[in-house]
Amino acid sequence: MKKSLKIVMTGVLSISLLSATSGQSDAATKAKTFKNCTEMQKTYKGGVSKKKGLKNRTGYDKNGKAIYKKTKYAQHVSLATYNLNKSKDRDKDGIACER
Repeated sequence: MKKSLKIVMTGVLSISLLSATSGQSDAATKAKTFKNCTEMQKTYKGGVSKKKGLKNRTGYDKNGKAIYKKTKYAQHVSLATYNLNKSKDRDKDGIACER
């Protein structure tokens, strides 16, 4: 009885692990590389952020303190998409192609 229970539990665990990893691969396949910011902004108007809560840095004041400005559009949060398009984040504030 115990042996058959172990076999059943192993099968259930295997199925749950397969479904968990397939969900992760779906998220990875949704990430896309864009040729330029114009192309990215057709899909994501506010650009792509690597994490929630980042502010758009517009420059620095005379004392070297960062100046932040609210953007017209909200950014899409996706670490995978940001990592594929990291080169498009020219000001290095964690938001690629913001406007």
